Amino acid sequence: MAETLTLQKPAITLGNPAVVGLGGFGLTTLLLQFHNLGWMGTAPVIWAGFFFGGLGQFIAGLQEQKTGNNFGYAVFSAYGLFWICLCGYLLGDASGLPILKLSATDLGFFMFAWTIFTFGLWIASWKISKVMLLAFTTLLAGFILLDLSFWGFPQLKAWAAWDLIVCALLAWYMMFGIIFASVFGRPVLSVGKPIF
Repeated sequence: MAETLTLQKPAITLGNPAVVGLGGFGLTTLLLQFHNLGWMGTAPVIWAGFFFGGLGQFIAGLQEQKTGNNFGYAVFSAYGLFWICLCGYLLGDASGLPILKLSATDLGFFMFAWTIFTFGLWIASWKISKVMLLAFTTLLAGFILLDLSFWGFPQLKAWAAWDLIVCALLAWYMMFGIIFASVFGRPVLSVGKPIF
């Protein structure tokens, strides 16, 4: 009797794309707030925004799509493109070309559209984890404060910056939670059970 040889492919363990998405979002958000507080110029924001916050997050979103995670797909792809658009705005504004200039009101409406988008994701975050909910709560609050700062209340920009620094650090907390769990083989940083 002839024996048949069955070759089994070794199981491949894939990395979690959220570590790149959360890392890029956290770092670029942090740099922008350092700029908004007057601590540094725009160049680091533009470079990080185009590549780590923009392209890196967008690629992470596409990888989340392959896992069937629609939340991660929407979050990382959309906010990756947000960073690319924002950096394009900063470069266009600096170019001096009238067609590429945006007024504070225009930028306020740009941010307001993202505020509405963020509100929908904030609702979804209630089903993910407590830390994710807190991250989206601070992100939503930051967008609202920025909207108002561009629409006549510039003193709120500093409040938005401090709020969004907390948001950036929460993103990194979740990123390190995923990395530490993989490295140590067990959960190390708790993200808390979802509210619902």
